[in-house]
Amino acid sequence: MASSVQHTAYVGPSGHAPVQPYKPNVDFTAEEKAQLDSDLPKYLPPEFTATRAGPGRSTLTYIEGWKIKNLANKLFGFNGWSSTITDVTVDFLEVENDGKVTVGVSCIVRVTLKDGTFHEDMGYGSSENQKSKGASFEKAKKEAVTDALKRALTSFGNLLGTCLYDKNYAKYLSTQRFDKVGQTSNHS
Repeated sequence: MASSVQHTAYVGPSGHAPVQPYKPNVDFTAEEKAQLDSDLPKYLPPEFTATRAGPGRSTLTYIEGWKIKNLANKLFGFNGWSSTITDVTVDFLEVENDGKVTVGVSCIVRVTLKDGTFHEDMGYGSSENQKSKGASFEKAKKEAVTDALKRALTSFGNLLGTCLYDKNYAKYLSTQRFDKVGQTSNHS
């Protein structure tokens, strides 16, 4: 006998229904929990970090989006976590007289582990002086989603980026140098 399941979707503030999970919550095994309890408090290895110019003359240290996704897959398993965009908001849109488009977008992403544990965070993206609205929105939205995903993942522990907020760790990272294959070498 076939059974049917009826789903009622909640429509969020953006007017879009969030993606519904496709499977019930599954607990981590005792071994998986022990491994996560051991790994998540560890600091992110220097070779996973990157830097860019920040406000003024500061330097910001961060983890690239693709690296944090690979790390989450390694920690939780490729099917042990998921992310959902729960809201996207266009904060501003400016079209100059010459047709150049500047956009600012914020979004909220929820990262859910297979056992139902989740964290949400907000991200922001912008795109300046693009030739079209489409190109500008694409860049800003991708940037906002990646930023929100990284922020949500940092809530799970140091190994997923929380340690990057530690000023002493940032000082340590500034003393590290990497060659092209990602090996750490300390040049004085």
